[in-house]
Amino acid sequence: MRLHPRTYLPLRLCSSASSERDELGMKTTLARFHRPLFAVTTVALLSLAAGCSKKATVATQAPAPRPYAELSPAQRAPASAVRPPPPRPAAPPPAAPIPAAVAPPPVAAPPVAAAPPPTSNLPRVSPAALAAYQAGVAAFQAGQLPTAKAQLTKATQLDSKAYMAHAARGAVLERMGDLGGAETAYGQALLIVPDYGPAIRGRGLLLLRAGRAGRAERVLNEGRAKQPDSAAIIATLAEVKSVEGDSAAAQRLASEALKKDPDYRPAMVTIARDHFRQRRVDLALYTLKAILDGFGEENPPRDPNNGEARLLRAQILRSQGSRSEAIEEYEKVVRLRPDLVEANVTLASYVLEAGNAQRATQLLERALQYDPNNVEARLNLGDAYRVGGRISDAERELLWVRQRSPNSPEAHYNLGLLYLFSEQVPGKTSAQAANAAVQSFEAYQKLRPRGVPGDGIEELITRARSRKAVVEAESEQTSASDALPNTWSSQTVAGGRAS
Repeated sequence: MRLHPRTYLPLRLCSSASSERDELGMKTTLARFHRPLFAVTTVALLSLAAGCSKKATVATQAPAPRPYAELSPAQRAPASAVRPPPPRPAAPPPAAPIPAAVAPPPVAAPPVAAAPPPTSNLPRVSPAALAAYQAGVAAFQAGQLPTAKAQLTKATQLDSKAYMAHAARGAVLERMGDLGGAETAYGQALLIVPDYGPAIRGRGLLLLRAGRAGRAERVLNEGRAKQPDSAAIIATLAEVKSVEGDSAAAQRLASEALKKDPDYRPAMVTIARDHFRQRRVDLALYTLKAILDGFGEENPPRDPNNGEARLLRAQILRSQGSRSEAIEEYEKVVRLRPDLVEANVTLASYVLEAGNAQRATQLLERALQYDPNNVEARLNLGDAYRVGGRISDAERELLWVRQRSPNSPEAHYNLGLLYLFSEQVPGKTSAQAANAAVQSFEAYQKLRPRGVPGDGIEELITRARSRKAVVEAESEQTSASDALPNTWSSQTVAGGRAS
C-alpha cells in the first residue's frame, strides 16, 4: 500500500464556448460509432472543435499519507463507507481533461499466446514440441515462470520451427528480467514467421518499455516495408507514436491497422489508450464501451474479455474518483488476466485499505509471480504482511525494497512502523527494534518530499525515541536488580566472617 495515496480534487472545467449545434453535432457523430472502430479518429477531430476554448486548471493536488499507522485492520474505514459516485450519463458529454498527474497504465507485458490454428501459411510443429509448448503456456498461466521457461525452451529444442514457442519464451524471459534474451527469442520467431503478430508486438513493445522508442520505430518500419499489410506491425507502430506524443499519427495508424484487419484487438485498445494519454477521457471511455459492452444487439461488443481494455477503464474510473466502479473493473481484470501486475497491485491497495490484509497478500504474491522485481508490489506486500502480523516476512520485503531503492522514503517509513508498533521483531531485542525505528523515521524525514503535510513524522520520531529511552531504562533497572542480590550476599558473607 502506498504511503501517500493521492486524492485528486475535481477540475475547474472551463466554460463552454461551443454552441448547442456543435454539442449536438459531436454527440450525433459519437452515436454513429458502431462496428468500424477506426471511425473514432473522426470523433477525435470533432472533440477538438467542440472542446473548451480555455485551458482547464488542475486543482491543487493534496497528497496525504495514510493515517493508519497505529490502526488495526478492523479499525479502518471499509470501502462501503465511501459515498458512491454519481451515475454517469448514457451518452458521452463533450470531452473533458483529466489531471496531468494521472497517467494511463503503461503497455502491459504480453501474455503467453495460445497456439494459432494450423494453416497452410504456417509451418507445422511436431506433436512433441506442441505438447511442451502447451505445458509452458499452462505453467505461465499458473504464475510458474521458471517452469514455463523450461517447457518453452524444450519445445524449441524439439522443433526449431516452433515459432510460437520462441515468441512465448520471449514473453517469459522479459518478465524474468532477461531483456536481451527476450528480444532474441522474439527475433527468432519472426525469422520463422515474419508476420507472427505476438512476436511483432512483443518485440516492439519490449523496446518501448525499455525506453528505446527510436529503435522500436526503426524496427517496426523495417518490418512494415517487408510486410505492408501486417495489422500487427501497423498497430504496434501506432502505440509507439502514441507514447512519443504524436496522437494524430497514432490514431491514423491504428485506424489503418483496423482497415487491414477489422478484428485486430490491440489496435482497438491503442485508440482508447491514446485518447486517455491526450486527456480525451470521454472518447477513451466511448471506445472502451465499443470494445467491452457494445451498443445493443446490432452492435455487440468487439472483445468483452479484453483484459488490457478493462485495465484501462479501471484506471480511468479510478482517476475520476469512481471507487466502487474501479474496484469492480479491477476484479474483472485479475480474473481475466492474472498476469497483469498493475491490476493486482492496485486492487491490493484497495482491499488493504478496507482492512482485508489476507486478500491483499494473495494479490501481491501473485503479482510477484509474474514480476519478481516489482518494487511497488514488494513494498505493498511488506505493508500487508505487517498488518497481517507476519513480522519476519514484512521485514524481509521492506529490507529488499530499501536495498533495491535506498532513496525510497516509503520503505524507510514502513520499516519504522514495523519496528515501532510490533510487539516483537524476530532477531531483534526491544532496544534494537526501538533504535531501528528511530533510524528509519529519521531516514524518511531526510528523504521525504518537502511540504508533505500530515505524515506525523515528528510525533512518530518522538514516540520511537521515548520507547527507546523506556526500553533502555528498563534494561538498566533489570541489570541493577540482578546485581543487588549478589552484592547483598557478598556483604553478608563478609560480615559473618568478621564476626
